[in-house]
Amino acid sequence: MTYCLIPVLAWGGMFPVMQVALKVLDPFYFTTIRYIWAGLILMGMLIVFEGKDALRLEGKSWKLLFFGAAGFSGFGFLTFVGQQLSGPSGAIIASVIMALMPLMTTCVNWALNKSKPKLSTFISIFIALLGALLVITNGDPFGASLLIMLGALCWVVYTMGASQFAGWSPLRYTALTTCFGSLMNILIVLSATVFGALTMPSAERIGSAGSELLYMILIAGVLAVFTWNVGNKILKPENGMLFMNIVPVTTVTISALQGVEVGRLQLAGTLIVIVALVMNNLIQRQRKEAGEYAK
Repeated sequence: MTYCLIPVLAWGGMFPVMQVALKVLDPFYFTTIRYIWAGLILMGMLIVFEGKDALRLEGKSWKLLFFGAAGFSGFGFLTFVGQQLSGPSGAIIASVIMALMPLMTTCVNWALNKSKPKLSTFISIFIALLGALLVITNGDPFGASLLIMLGALCWVVYTMGASQFAGWSPLRYTALTTCFGSLMNILIVLSATVFGALTMPSAERIGSAGSELLYMILIAGVLAVFTWNVGNKILKPENGMLFMNIVPVTTVTISALQGVEVGRLQLAGTLIVIVALVMNNLIQRQRKEAGEYAK
């Protein structure tokens, strides 16, 4: 439980931190710099704790590239571009959409494993989406929210991808996917810069976002991603994802302390999302306990 609690608290603080950082650096260069350093630190940890043999790819390079790109390119770029486009409420909007990850996981499981959710789950999904809509429509363009939703879906895919690496430690999966994701980020950013879509920031500009980068690399990056993968290996993604409900609570609290005005509809929507997800979780647990008792 602690392994899933640590990252969601860190990510709850991530969006307010990014709200400040995005005023200085664009999300593409910020994300790329962040994961280059996080990847180097994680690779160092992997070599120290598991030895150089853990660097072997075992013929899984394409899987590592796919899941790394989903987690560290798709999530990083789409989510933070969407947050930037959402304006002052971007941190709150992004955090509430992250709380929809448990329901996204249910839908992905349904699509991949043909495991149709119960009626109560459909009702929970509908209520949670209504709550998210209240938050999103508080002035945020729908397109920006769609980008954040796609980013959240990328993180669901990344989290579930760990099951494709049976026998690998969470540290090994985290380190190697981060490095492959970083390579994809570098390729995308350099290509966009060459074609004039992006401008390389100056060293002074990067330095001005130094404290935000430090938080995003060490706390929301290395610590959070590693403990997240450990927790989901223990609890399984469908259970670990439920901890994402805590993210908007943390974000709303920090945003309010920063002086960001939280609209009544946004606050109501946040509460509706959390209640719907908790309701779905309780119903699922009751069914599971009833099934085990019947055995």
